[in-house]
Amino acid sequence: MRKASRLFEIIQILRLAGRPTTAAEIAERLEVTPRSIYRDIAALQAMRVPIEGGRGIGYILRPGFDLPPLMFTIEETEAIVLALAMLQRTGDIGLRRAAKAVTDKIAGAVPPPLRQALTTDAIHAWGTVMPEPEGIDLAMVRAAIRDERKLCISYQDEQGRSTERSVRPIALIYYSAHSVMVAWCELRRSIRNFRADRVRAAAPLPEHFSGDGDRLRKLWMDGWESAAART
Repeated sequence: MRKASRLFEIIQILRLAGRPTTAAEIAERLEVTPRSIYRDIAALQAMRVPIEGGRGIGYILRPGFDLPPLMFTIEETEAIVLALAMLQRTGDIGLRRAAKAVTDKIAGAVPPPLRQALTTDAIHAWGTVMPEPEGIDLAMVRAAIRDERKLCISYQDEQGRSTERSVRPIALIYYSAHSVMVAWCELRRSIRNFRADRVRAAAPLPEHFSGDGDRLRKLWMDGWESAAART
């Protein structure tokens, strides 16, 4: 574990302990020597982190010390960087904006060593950026999933045939080349996948399917797992 990550882990351990914690106990959890913990605690105290105590009696973090609401290790921060970079490759403009806002918020909240991991160009998600679908707003789909609200869509299949459908959206799948809305189709009376780039128009309906989203998602997942088991 890098020193920067270890310092933050020590703060978290003391913050959650509720009692004096010895350097040996911290060292065992972090898989380092107690001597390393003594040096780390001295470094934290020099940074004015209010840690009290000493060798043999243990250490506590004085109440009232303000920490950012989220603390990440270097590896966790890198995972966030990669996930947010992958979001930038989707055709969902709303999620792209949200990814940028999340990056800025986290960078403003975490200490400098972790901020550097967020702002360097060391980690990339490679590939083409998925185009935004023209006939449907993916933010509207996500809102309909959350609100369990029906949508009316004009859909064109791969043979070019067009149909008007009332659907109950339950999930969005983001592939590298396109997005897919999973929904209960009231025309076909079954769960269907609708490619976002084949939707010609979409609008929310006044009707809701409140309380039925989880059941439909379970039905979808059960069918998916059954299909996978047969292959």
